[in-house]
Amino acid sequence: MIEAVFKEFIDRDRLVPEKDGLRQLISDIQRENQPLVQELNTSIQTVDSTRKLVEKLILETIDESVIINPPFQTDFGRHIHFGKDIYINKDVFMVDLGGIFIEDQVLIGPRAKLISVNHPLKAEDRHKLELKSVRIQQNAWIGADATILPGVTIGKNAVVAAGAIVTKDVPDNTLVTGVPAKIIKTFS
Repeated sequence: MIEAVFKEFIDRDRLVPEKDGLRQLISDIQRENQPLVQELNTSIQTVDSTRKLVEKLILETIDESVIINPPFQTDFGRHIHFGKDIYINKDVFMVDLGGIFIEDQVLIGPRAKLISVNHPLKAEDRHKLELKSVRIQQNAWIGADATILPGVTIGKNAVVAAGAIVTKDVPDNTLVTGVPAKIIKTFS
C-alpha cells in the first residue's frame, strides 16, 4: 500500500522537500520498522515466519507462494508490492519509498538492489528526494548483485545479468548486462 501522502510525488516531477512533515513521517516509519527488520535478519526464520515479518513491514498480505530468504533489507518498507510465485534470494536490498512493484514469477538473485529514490543533481536541491518506482514484470529474472535504479521497468521474461547496473527500461524478452546495462540478446 503506497502511503497516500506520497502519491503526489511518486513518478511525477515533484521533489519531496528536505524539511517538512513528510520527512518526519519517513523517519517515523523507518524507526517503526527497524525492530522488524532486525528481528527478520538476526534470528532464525522459517519461510512462513519470514513472510509474516515482511507482511508487517509492508502492511500487505503476501501470497504463500512467495519465498524471501533473509537477510532482507529495506529502508522504508511500506511501498513494496509482491505478486505470486516470487523467489527473493539472500541479501536483497530495497530502497522502496518511490515504490517497488514485483509481478508474478519473478526471481531476484542474491545481493540485488532495487532503488526507487534519488537526489537531484542541482546542488541547491540535493537534499530533496526524487521518487521513481521500480517495476519488475512477470517472469523476469534479476541476477546476483544487479542494481536496478529509480524509474526502471524490467519487462516480461527479461533477464538482468549478474552485476549489471540498469539505468533504463529493459524490454520484454531481452537479456541485459554491463555497466550501464545494454541489451545483448533478444529471445521469445
